[in-house]
Amino acid sequence: MKTVDARGLSCPEPVIRARLAIAELAQGEQIDVLVETVTSRENVLRTVASMKCTAEVKETEEGFCL
Repeated sequence: MKTVDARGLSCPEPVIRARLAIAELAQGEQIDVLVETVTSRENVLRTVASMKCTAEVKETEEGFCL
């Protein structure tokens, strides 16, 4: 599974990195996107939804894993 580590990055960089990674996925593949702020989490979730994909959110010690 591919991981996009966007922790420490300001928006829109987490969204851009997530969008590029999603665009490269084969059907059925999954990725983890790591972010550390609520704002980044919400922006990435909106982007995922706009791309007709789904996401689950897990809170971690360092932030969130989507």
